Amino acid sequence: MLYNTLEFALFYALVFALYWFVLQRSLRLQNFLLFVASYVFYGWWDWRFMGLLLLSSLTDFIAGRQISQTQDLGRRRMWLIFSLTVNLGMLMIFKYLGFFIDSFIAMARGFGYEMGDRTLSIILPIGISFYVFQSVSYSLDVFRRRLEPEKDLVNFLAFASFFPQLVAGPIERATNMLPQFKKVRVFKEDLFKEGIRLILWGLFKKVVVADNIGATMELIIRHHEVYRGSVLAMGVFFFACQLYCDFSGYSDMAQGTARLLGFDLMRNFNFPYFARDIMDFWRRWHISLTTWFRDYVFLPLSGGKMILTPWIQIRNTLITFTISGLWHGASWTFVIWGLLHGLYHIPYILFPKLRANAAHTRPPFTVAGTLRATFQTGLTLLLNFVALVFFMSKDLAYAVSYFSHMFSASLFREVNDFREQFWWLIGFMGLEWCIMFYKKHHPFQLFNWPPAVRWALYYAFLLIVLYYNYDRRAFLYFQF
Repeated sequence: MLYNTLEFALFYALVFALYWFVLQRSLRLQNFLLFVASYVFYGWWDWRFMGLLLLSSLTDFIAGRQISQTQDLGRRRMWLIFSLTVNLGMLMIFKYLGFFIDSFIAMARGFGYEMGDRTLSIILPIGISFYVFQSVSYSLDVFRRRLEPEKDLVNFLAFASFFPQLVAGPIERATNMLPQFKKVRVFKEDLFKEGIRLILWGLFKKVVVADNIGATMELIIRHHEVYRGSVLAMGVFFFACQLYCDFSGYSDMAQGTARLLGFDLMRNFNFPYFARDIMDFWRRWHISLTTWFRDYVFLPLSGGKMILTPWIQIRNTLITFTISGLWHGASWTFVIWGLLHGLYHIPYILFPKLRANAAHTRPPFTVAGTLRATFQTGLTLLLNFVALVFFMSKDLAYAVSYFSHMFSASLFREVNDFREQFWWLIGFMGLEWCIMFYKKHHPFQLFNWPPAVRWALYYAFLLIVLYYNYDRRAFLYFQF
């Protein structure tokens, strides 16, 4: 059930009507409706995997209660291990088992032991990486005494399966979301309008930008060997725009649909391609995942300390980003992508003065500050684009082939293909820069403009979305 389909529009309209006009006086019934609606939404993809979502939720609900009811550290650890085993065990079986078996067979063959091929036909449950991480963070926070366990099962099940952000995030924390399920929610016109604006902007990024450039990327990826190196380099830029608009578009729609129901989700993207160093990029890209790895992987490796020696920072950074790469997919290409981003951090850890100072380019602009910011942003984009070749490759052999064709004699030759798409994307990035410059979240926050102009802008974007809403592609991050 994609956000840009009639099925979702009808589903959401029914949920919205029941939520605000029938069950408004009962918080518990509203939460029960959200729980049921979330399982209908998830079961629409494949009803067989509803049991996994329920198993993950019940495991952490029980574990959280048990962890809080005892002061014995051993028993508390036992229940935490139970939670981690069930959740991460599901992730290992459904997402990584085939990868590890294939890797073991390849390693054995490397040592001269011939083993027969083993193929596992395991379907990857949609969104499993997202809801497992969200559920696990609850148990960890209860174990650390940062959160009181939820006593109401309906509230917890609704939180763990909240459909606006269930299958592709943002990965919310129980400390932010559970209190919202306990608080009486009142319909507010301002929140409703802002939710609609977020949905419209998210649909534009997904339908108009990401899906259209996706058709071009399919041509480049399938037939990369016939294109010039300059076209392949431009193709990496296309993929970067597709990935960003696809994922951030989903996040905007998740925020918007949640806001219509009276919930506030965290912001997941903050104009990452205008970051001025790789650390700044990861403070802006997939923020919910970045902060999750910071709090539950990087800091535990550091003993909970923020101030570390450079070499310990490097070690922990490499480990964290390698695991992050594996989170994105069961492939060595994702592992290398994550490792590269870890390696990119090393110069900034060893030489802190290399880190960007955003104040240099804030008004009033200076020539030196602007040139420096342009160079820093360009370098950050280049590093990202190199890593993205691995991210978009199906295997290492394809990545090597793509690099070899891209870094050929034709790299600096004139681009004859896809010029229109290139300049269209440059225009979109210019719009994004203006939104960032004026400290807005989307282009519809023009409250000082005349109403007629604002409504004309809304209708124009809506008509564009409806015109281009014919090639309905699944969101890229659904595969993770």
